[in-house]
Amino acid sequence: MAAYENRYWWSNDGIRLHYRDYPALEGPGRDDRPPILCLPGLTRNARDYSVLAERLAGEWRVITIDLRGRGESGYAKDPMSYVPLTYVQDIEALLGELGVDRYVAFGTSLGGIVTMLLAGTAREKIAGVLLNDVGPEIDPVGLSRIRSYVGKSQAWPTWMHAARAVAEGNDGVYPDYDIEDWLAMAKRLYRLNSAGRIVLDYDMKIAEPFRVPGNEAGPDMWRALDQLQGVPALIVRGERSDVFAAKTAARMTATLDGSELVTVPGIGHAPTLDEAPVRAAIGRLLDKVTMEPARV
Repeated sequence: MAAYENRYWWSNDGIRLHYRDYPALEGPGRDDRPPILCLPGLTRNARDYSVLAERLAGEWRVITIDLRGRGESGYAKDPMSYVPLTYVQDIEALLGELGVDRYVAFGTSLGGIVTMLLAGTAREKIAGVLLNDVGPEIDPVGLSRIRSYVGKSQAWPTWMHAARAVAEGNDGVYPDYDIEDWLAMAKRLYRLNSAGRIVLDYDMKIAEPFRVPGNEAGPDMWRALDQLQGVPALIVRGERSDVFAAKTAARMTATLDGSELVTVPGIGHAPTLDEAPVRAAIGRLLDKVTMEPARV
């Protein structure tokens, strides 16, 4: 396993936020590579990117984020701050603290929405982008499904119980998973609490603003996507996704000149980014980034 450091920064409203920092090794061509910033989905955390980070670490610096209210990041006093525009402010605070003026953004689901909004505020900093199973429009079928379970507390006596619960809720998303895969997924989604129970690793109050129509995204997201014009871009879609429609993916590819669309067969929302065609496409994306001069 690649070594990483647990690090923290402070939000503008005083919440201590967490990220994992996987360093790049010293060597020719590595020092001037932009870091890869990984932003997870609504109920997910930095652990979702552990496999990808371990694969890329050494060649690239990889920073995997716990958004506020998730993982090791602090919980917000005001649940209405659990919205994309606040997450953007949190990420901008981190980038400022680290002195990062150019980065590659990998965003899954909600993380992709945050990525598009970041492009709207500081496009010149984004050296490349991966949008995983998300676009400017969210399919209402998937949105309704997500609203049905977000914020509902669960607790289990053992990891195997948690794994079987995850399998029950996601067997249509990852139809080829076996129990070991579900157990690994459970350990990304859940944590052990002080009472010895296995519980979801996020603040249940993240559901409050998400249930308000319109709060799942932000302003005109197509306009935000337009800001990525000219940026090397990879768009990933699960073939069976109920969140990211094929027509939305096709429109995005047509909108962003030179972007690449990879559809992962047999997978729902969302691909893990460890699928073979996605791994190859990530390699192509990062090759483009290393050839791209910094924009001013």
